Amino acid sequence: MSKSTDALLLNLLRANARESVSELARKLGVSRSTVQSRIERLEQQGIISGYAVKVADSYAQSLVRAHVLVTALPKLSHQVVQALEKIPEVRTLHSVSGNFDMIVIVEAQSIRDLDALLDRIGALDGVERTMSSIILSTRIDR
Repeated sequence: MSKSTDALLLNLLRANARESVSELARKLGVSRSTVQSRIERLEQQGIISGYAVKVADSYAQSLVRAHVLVTALPKLSHQVVQALEKIPEVRTLHSVSGNFDMIVIVEAQSIRDLDALLDRIGALDGVERTMSSIILSTRIDR
């Protein structure tokens, strides 16, 4: 398989990581054994590092999600990352350039829970300031 076929395989797995190897092979126009060996090779190379659960839209829509921009004190930023890692509502953490140091994507069951979560993040040792934006809708999710 070529690199472009690998990219197609990765896109198919992103869309549905539980799709059968036979179905992936059919969509890619290659043999089942070729797809199976390529998946194993991609896993061994660390290109595929794991598989995740994608929740139903109905469940995801019931959650309140937000982007939290965080400015951390430089000497404590590693400590902030470690503390954020321990918070189960934190879904993604990006280190970014600009006025803020990090973008944290969080999910909560309700506005009340989100409010408490934002207070918790703001109170972490090393967090200098935060700014949050509630996600109203998701237009593209790959």
